[in-house]
Amino acid sequence: MFLKLINHEYKYAVEQMMMVVFPGQLPEYTDEGQPRRAVSSLRESSVWTTAYTKVTWDGQEGVGISRVKTDTFVDDLTRDRMIQRILKQSFYKAAVACTGQPLPWGALTGIRPAKLASKALKDGASEKETIRMFQNEFFVSPARTALAMDAAKASLAAEEKLADNDISLYLGIPFCPTRCVYCSFVSSDVKRSLKLVEPYLEALNREIDAIADLLPQAGAKVRTIYIGGGTPTTLSAKQLEQLITHLRNKLDLSRLAEFTVEAGRPDTITEDKMKVLYDLGVDRASVNPQSMRDDVLQAMGRSHSARDIFTAYDIVRKSGIPVVNMDLIAGLPKDTVEGFRYTLDTVLGLDPENITVHTLALKKGARLMMERQGLPSGEETSAMLDYAWDTLRKSGQYPYYLYRQKYMSGALENIGWCKPGTEGLYNICIMEELHSILALGAGGSTKLTDPSTGKILRIANPKYPQQYMERIDTICKDKEPLVSFQRSLLERSNHHGL
Repeated sequence: MFLKLINHEYKYAVEQMMMVVFPGQLPEYTDEGQPRRAVSSLRESSVWTTAYTKVTWDGQEGVGISRVKTDTFVDDLTRDRMIQRILKQSFYKAAVACTGQPLPWGALTGIRPAKLASKALKDGASEKETIRMFQNEFFVSPARTALAMDAAKASLAAEEKLADNDISLYLGIPFCPTRCVYCSFVSSDVKRSLKLVEPYLEALNREIDAIADLLPQAGAKVRTIYIGGGTPTTLSAKQLEQLITHLRNKLDLSRLAEFTVEAGRPDTITEDKMKVLYDLGVDRASVNPQSMRDDVLQAMGRSHSARDIFTAYDIVRKSGIPVVNMDLIAGLPKDTVEGFRYTLDTVLGLDPENITVHTLALKKGARLMMERQGLPSGEETSAMLDYAWDTLRKSGQYPYYLYRQKYMSGALENIGWCKPGTEGLYNICIMEELHSILALGAGGSTKLTDPSTGKILRIANPKYPQQYMERIDTICKDKEPLVSFQRSLLERSNHHGL
């Protein structure tokens, strides 16, 4: 799609909105007579700053205008934020006028809609005012506005449970039995990389040792632990026991409120593994079928059947782990609206405490990104989610965290649903950026977060297990900024408390 910018250079804001409204389009800045085009212009005066967009799409034209009072630009950061907002709004209005197809999330492009709502509520806006902002300024549908409000309330409740020195800990296990077609994570087929598992765990233990020295210096306490992947239960029962025992022996877990292991793949769940997890204090586990239809499981590259999911779920239940999550994906290859309804109804019949409903995202690095065969349309995926929201609410579950991703079918969302009182604190903390998340292992991305300012310091580990093992000394040293970052937060908090 040809883009022309007049009187501004906010390319990223315009491109973001373009990719949301017109999925699959790439920005072009050389005009060779493309029939699909958009002209985005900005005009600033002493009273109003106005964004104007004209979109031409397959012979149809649409115009959108949005403006903001210039005297609201109290600083450069506010100016940039408000100008980007009206540029997106005007582009969205023009696109909808042109296509006649409004989007569920309107002109919102960020991945954390609930964060916008929780910030408004914390800044003193009423619920009604926040709802009006979503619907009148960003054109979000009433249904999606309700989702954002529920997640924002869960975020504010979670924040009250956190102390200034709390952090969360993530450990990545980058191994899986097989690779799913939609997966873009750096995970290795364990059959091909079995020889890497033991040395990888040795390196991971060294990183645990390093943070065990740093956490007391930082004055930080671990509030939640999440072991993800890959598929952590690809490890043997003995390997899981050794890893978690090492973690417990090295770290002060006196503030620990939640310990999650993403068991995930049913073909990795066994009684001995679940017993180890339960005995070592794991209180949340995931069994992630994604679909309960064998033809869909086969199309997505799974090596197990729907029957195996029932068996795995039963094993987890009998282990005594109190909270079980089940992940589903709307929009999978070969799935249908009726098939997704069957999956959701079947999973609800198992009565897990949490159900996470993802929308398929076509990610770079995933095989499905290249193939794109047999995928439901955006309209079909939207119908799947509409059924999920209605059915889950009627079942007594409510949405407690949500996020969006690029290249997501129908420009929709991922939502974690739960029975009241079973919210996943780690999930809320990472999505709403409530405190620092210390990430260990290959592909781990540490986010040292200052909730009061929004400042985030990112520390990325190497993506691949081999690189992670080779660079473990450097990786351990790279975690040292944790000390000064967290101590500065505590010092400021103590000063304000005087």
